[in-house]
Formats: sequence, structure tokens, C-alpha cells
Amino acid sequence: MLKELRPAVISFLLLTLVTGIAYPLAVTGIAQVFMPDQANGSLIIKDGKAIGSRLIGQSFSDPKYFWSRPSATGPMPDNAAASGGSNLGPTNPALIDAVKGRIQALHDADPGNTAPVPVDLVTASGSGLDPHISPAAAAYQINRVARLRGIDTTSVQQLVNKYTEQRQFGILGEPGVNVLQLNLALDSLHQ
Repeated sequence: MLKELRPAVISFLLLTLVTGIAYPLAVTGIAQVFMPDQANGSLIIKDGKAIGSRLIGQSFSDPKYFWSRPSATGPMPDNAAASGGSNLGPTNPALIDAVKGRIQALHDADPGNTAPVPVDLVTASGSGLDPHISPAAAAYQINRVARLRGIDTTSVQQLVNKYTEQRQFGILGEPGVNVLQLNLALDSLHQ
């Protein structure tokens, strides 16, 4: 029996060394050399402190900011540890009530806006952590943000254009506006 056990233990230890230590260290080292920003979470640093990531959505409720896509993570919004959708179907009364409430909040924040509300401002993404909104969702909010900040809509539109990310390789995905970066750029206008 010892004759059969020895190769199994040696194989176990060798595979543990290769797949549990050597491979992760090699991948981490390569990532740190060739793409350190992505390897470290694409963090946004302000005044020497990490304030967020370009890859994880954050909630904004102040009307002078662009609002993100709603998050279904709970109990706190945009909680990466609880990533996932609400699993509510399109005919579920809870989803319908949530959407109605979000539409009402948008109308309350900007009563003069009669444009149709873009769907991504009232429905959560599958992960609940989406850092982007559609260009239509950003356009819907431009007048409110400009008015409340006391700046012209052209300046706000230029910032939206600057932070709109196009399709990857020109064909993959949809254009999106990174809300955290856009809101930080808005804050920097007043400094």
C-alpha cells in the first residue's frame, strides 16, 4: 500500500506547488508588468486615496450628479460581494413597482423633463454593478445636472462625450458613459 501511496502524495505536492503557488505567482507577476492598472482593480485615486474603480458602479442620488444604473445588490447598493440581479421577471409586481418608483424619482429630480426615461435608468443590470449608463441615459440627465450646477449644457455635453466609451474594437458591446469618472470630472470643474 505504501508503494501506491507515495506517488499519489508526490503528485499531490507537485501539483499543489505548480498550480497553487508557481502559476498564480507567474500570472500575477506578468499582469503587474504588462497591465498594472487592470491587475490592481482599475482604481481611481484622488488625493492619494482610492475612491472607486472604473469597473464597479457606485450609487449617486444627489440630483447635481449623473445617476447610475440602479443596483439590485443588497442590502447595500453596488455591493460587489453580493453581485447579481434581482431575478424579478417582467410581469412581477415588485419589479413594476420598483420601476415606477425610479421613474417617479427621476421626474421629482427634474420635473420639467418630459423626455422618455431610458430603460437603463430604471432597471438593474444582471450583475448590479454596472459602472456605465447609455449615452441616452446621460443625455436625459444633462439639463438637470447643468441647471443644478449652474453651468451651461454645452460644457456638460462635452464632458459626457469625453467619458463615453465606444464599442470595443468597434464591434463588441454598446457605447457607455462611465458615471463615476463623469461625476468626478464635473466636481473638478468647480475646484
